[in-house]
Amino acid sequence: MKKIVAIGGGENGRKVSEGIFKPYETEPMDKEIIRLTKKEKPNFLFLAHSQARSIPIQESYYQTMKKIYGEKFSCNCRMLKSDELDNKEKINEYIKWADIIYEGGGDTLTMINLWKQYGFDKILKKAWNDGKVICGVSAGAICWFDSCNSDSIIIQKGENNSLISVDCLGWINLHITPHCDEPEREETTKQQLKESGKIGLMLSNCSAIEIIDDKYRLIFSKVLEHDINEPYAYKAYWENDKFIKERLKASDDYFHLSNLLNRK
Repeated sequence: MKKIVAIGGGENGRKVSEGIFKPYETEPMDKEIIRLTKKEKPNFLFLAHSQARSIPIQESYYQTMKKIYGEKFSCNCRMLKSDELDNKEKINEYIKWADIIYEGGGDTLTMINLWKQYGFDKILKKAWNDGKVICGVSAGAICWFDSCNSDSIIIQKGENNSLISVDCLGWINLHITPHCDEPEREETTKQQLKESGKIGLMLSNCSAIEIIDDKYRLIFSKVLEHDINEPYAYKAYWENDKFIKERLKASDDYFHLSNLLNRK
């Protein structure tokens, strides 16, 4: 079985300053990721390659995720840093060991280019085909799809209003937008879909899509941090010069992925 859990955004309880922490919003998604392994204490491999410009940030991010997956949920935890992508022996060992491979949030464009530079994109696809749970949040959610709405230029250059379309790994044929409740996300997605002719999936903070082989469902969590009353997700596309949005509901049931990948 091929398994993806892509989280559109949400806080993970990270430390902001001394004694001050963000809320923890992604618990339902984290529990589902662990459940999909069918193991009591799965092996959790964390990547923070979307933070490739800073090893200290990657290490700090790992400590936050280790508190969730290691301390809260009793997983065995390891991290593979971006400066270790030339270490084939370590990569093979860690990927073979992992039940869960989780990429964090950050700069999607830099991350995708880094993976392709080292051939790590092919290693990740094999891990997906081998049945490991592939997952992540924000940049770590959208990278598995065909293309995405990305704030990489804002991250790199600090420029406002520079949300761009980025070509991703292409495993699932959708243009995906994370944090779609935040300013300019929906507007730029609308234009990107018009230009590309693609079908889009827009995920707000505290929403996620779970894809198991040719089935999918939506997972929502309680909003504690963001300017929305509840999470949401839309399928979006252009047809006959009209922009169409279909609201998707969270469900315990799975639906055929073809319903999401086709206009009708």
